[in-house]
Amino acid sequence: MERDVFIGFDPGSVPSPCYVIDEAGIDRNLSYLREVQQESGARVLMALKAFAMPALFPRIHAVLDGVCASGPWEARLGRECFGGEVHTFAPAFSDEEFAEVLALSDHVVFNSFNQWRQFRSRALAAQRGQSAGGASGAGGSSGCGRRTPQFGIRVNPEHSEAEVPLYDPAAPYSRLGVTAENFAAAAAAGELEGLSGLHLHTLCEQGFEALERTVAVLLEKFGRYLPQMQWLNLGGGHHISKPDYNRAGLIKLIRRLRADYDIDIILEPGEAVVIHSGVLVATVLDVIHNGMPIAILDTSATAHMPDVLEMPYRAEIWGAAAAGEKAYTYRLGGQTCLAGDVIGDYSFEEPLQPGQRLVFDDMAHYTFIKSTMFNGVRHPALALYNSNSRATRIVREFSYTDFLGRLT
Repeated sequence: MERDVFIGFDPGSVPSPCYVIDEAGIDRNLSYLREVQQESGARVLMALKAFAMPALFPRIHAVLDGVCASGPWEARLGRECFGGEVHTFAPAFSDEEFAEVLALSDHVVFNSFNQWRQFRSRALAAQRGQSAGGASGAGGSSGCGRRTPQFGIRVNPEHSEAEVPLYDPAAPYSRLGVTAENFAAAAAAGELEGLSGLHLHTLCEQGFEALERTVAVLLEKFGRYLPQMQWLNLGGGHHISKPDYNRAGLIKLIRRLRADYDIDIILEPGEAVVIHSGVLVATVLDVIHNGMPIAILDTSATAHMPDVLEMPYRAEIWGAAAAGEKAYTYRLGGQTCLAGDVIGDYSFEEPLQPGQRLVFDDMAHYTFIKSTMFNGVRHPALALYNSNSRATRIVREFSYTDFLGRLT
């Protein structure tokens, strides 16, 4: 398998199972994002929902402006461990969560005008430097009170580009974002006062052309409100760091939006920061036969690579191919008791043997950040590798006490 990462990497050099991130891959992706930042003038944040490894935060923050968070714990992680800006959105905030988020965030984005009405007085009081209405705890010790928070509304252009319904925020009956009809009613009632930006997120692993079409719909439905705004957040789902992504087109679009509406443009890539930079090393534990050869691994689809079942998504394996392409085909199963904990069917040049290491490719984004300890199965360790120095560092190994800590 041709690749520009994990050059010289020995899968036997790390515990099994283990997520391994190649710093060289991170640097490659950041170079693409730096280009977009510098050439377009956009602010680029990393989406913590896709990837969060504090050991790499200094490397990433050297290029990106900050993070976007999906709740108080991610906001705290960004504030305390990443640095820079923290922008937070959630479909709804409880009273307690809003206090935390307000204390930690530079931007808070609301999902509805109901929530904006509920928290507006507290939000604007915090903006004026008055009491945030009970904000305490994590934010109280981080100098958060010296920031002037800004507030926005997420919009739903009702234009779908995502190919998988599970990941389509613009699907019919979506709970995410305010439709043009509802936004117009709120604007007519004078409810835009105090809001400084709009937030849009409807893409999933897509190229520039999908964004270009979406922005055209956005401008048609919400463009008349942009002169009242200071910023427009175009969210995530952009495959900016793919070699064939039309970055020149993205840069041109951002420049045009900034010039036409005199607003800041914000991007929130997650996957694009770490795509093609991580692997999951696993070990064959047993090989059985039930109609076909089945290999049981020390990892799990449902617990350790959930997108395999949710999207669904087929993970590539170094040296393997699709079923039937090579001499020996196996169904790869996980270690949990879930009957459907099946990773997929793969073929290999040689028979699989217990103790053999397998390496699943592209396992940085939406893997360990979504992983669980279902069944008490051992959680994969976390490690860093560097293709330039050939150095490996174990960041974290998990134990029974970590499992127990989630239950007691």
